[in-house]
Amino acid sequence: MSFETLSQTVIKGDMQAAAELTRKALDDGADAQQILDQGLIAAMDVVGRKFAEGAMFVPQMLRSAKTMQQCVEVLKPHFQGAGMTTKGTIILGTVKGDLHDIGKNLVAMMLEGAGFRIVDLGVDVSPAAFVEAVAKENGQIVGMSALLSTTMPAMAETITALTTAGHRETVKIMIGGAPVTADYATSVGADCYAPDAGSAVTEAKRLLDV
Repeated sequence: MSFETLSQTVIKGDMQAAAELTRKALDDGADAQQILDQGLIAAMDVVGRKFAEGAMFVPQMLRSAKTMQQCVEVLKPHFQGAGMTTKGTIILGTVKGDLHDIGKNLVAMMLEGAGFRIVDLGVDVSPAAFVEAVAKENGQIVGMSALLSTTMPAMAETITALTTAGHRETVKIMIGGAPVTADYATSVGADCYAPDAGSAVTEAKRLLDV
């Protein structure tokens, strides 16, 4: 079965039509994981590529991501046993002292759309909370966001806390946000810097080799 029509509908951000196509695919006997991989995630791969090329902008990307999420809700009851196969678990949060979340939320949607399991800790997340989440959720990547230059030091503090707790060897660190730079990422010992949601997906795939 071809999922090209579903993918194109997700890319266009037509929520109602995409949900209906997802239900139809299930009714026709398609496997839920196959629909997710070949229809939805494939669509978000195209969205990420178009965004990186400047052929799609944040509002369209956001709508595509929301459309994909709506389709996933249709699929969820049809997964058996352990549920959906994911590319890996990513712990996300805006660092301690910072209450901004628009960029982080977009990154979360894009990463989820790319097939990652997301544990979103929200805003004003302490180093200890990141450490606890990595241990509890078996996180493979920690993604930290900061929109204020005054809260950026919390990124370094979190990396130190992860190192002290013995997690640094097994978890990758990705950071981003308006005042953050690639040089800053290097200076605090992060594994990568992602300037936007599309880059976050690309970097996450690179870090976990998926």
